Amino acid sequence: MGIQKVIFSTAIAVFMTACTAAPEAVAQTSEAARTITVNGEGRASAVPDMAVISIGVQSDGDTAAGALRKNSAAMKATIDKLKELGVANKDIQTSGLSVNPRYDYKQNRANPRIIGYVASNTITVRLRNLDDAGAVIDQTVQSGANSLGGISFVFADPKPLYAAARKDAVEDAKAKAELLTDAAGVGLGRLMTIQDGYARAPSPRPMRARMAMEADASVPLAAGESSVTASITLIYEIK
Repeated sequence: MGIQKVIFSTAIAVFMTACTAAPEAVAQTSEAARTITVNGEGRASAVPDMAVISIGVQSDGDTAAGALRKNSAAMKATIDKLKELGVANKDIQTSGLSVNPRYDYKQNRANPRIIGYVASNTITVRLRNLDDAGAVIDQTVQSGANSLGGISFVFADPKPLYAAARKDAVEDAKAKAELLTDAAGVGLGRLMTIQDGYARAPSPRPMRARMAMEADASVPLAAGESSVTASITLIYEIK
């Protein structure tokens, strides 16, 4: 009986010791978790070195096959001209192809009759020499293209620009951390975590226009300047 009392008393003592020690451990963990999290944004700008254009051919015909045949001939002439001007095969890609009927709604809107067909073929072209881009567009029009879906200016290799934007974002986040801790009257400790956010270029703003069948001079183009942005999150220890 005496042995059972000793064991029971010992168990109570161990339990009480654990209960009193737990708050101290929580306090130490809470103290170690004092941090400040800051977000930084960066930007880098440069003049684009590549144009991306959408060139199309639309053709009419009495039959679907006839419209497609005319369209294919005009598009082949357009692609041949692009290659003749130095555009590589890898920079020419078909982005749309369709053949649709044309309807006459004048006599019966509920049951229109087919009066012909329209074939449409669109290619996306990357022009790596901006100095010749206007002349290339002009000559593709003369070779058979009759629509311009849009043009946007991009970077052939945006990685160096993204790197500069990320570096700017880190500097921005670091400056924010120094400002905030100084204003709060605490010290800025070691950097604990770096989290890479987004890095992107602004959405292209394509120019859209209908191209005339004849052109007397090269189309004037201005690439201007474009920017990429980046975001970085830094977590610092607070002293």
